[in-house]
Amino acid sequence: MKVMKWQYFPQWQGVKFLIEITEKDFSIDEVILNAKQEDVGAIVIFLGIVRNDGITSMEVESYRMAAISELECIRDEAMGKFGLRRVDIIHRVGSLNVGDNIALIVCSAPHRKMAFEGCSFILEELKSRVPIWKKEISEEGARWVGL
Repeated sequence: MKVMKWQYFPQWQGVKFLIEITEKDFSIDEVILNAKQEDVGAIVIFLGIVRNDGITSMEVESYRMAAISELECIRDEAMGKFGLRRVDIIHRVGSLNVGDNIALIVCSAPHRKMAFEGCSFILEELKSRVPIWKKEISEEGARWVGL
């Protein structure tokens, strides 16, 4: 697939999109507020949280610069393919406990189908292409997942 770069989207020049890899928790409300625009009829939000499937905590690591670069490519692909107006992506790294926020994807579009399909595309591409690794920690020990 051809990777679309920023210059293919002149209508978005000057618009600030949030792509972040962080150890800190994030404000969902603030990101949603930024996604609201006059030509937007739908905002789809994916919030990933650490679930209790036998683990006590999780360690998340990334190759930060490569991860951000790949997330920018995925964002640009999704915006071009699905007609999204805005895409913001936050992924946490570090030590996380059950119930902690781990990832946020916010997609805004003129229509709901565009926003849902774009958000789903971004999530699947993030899981397969972005250099982020998770180690699940349980009472029995630790194991890397998704490798």
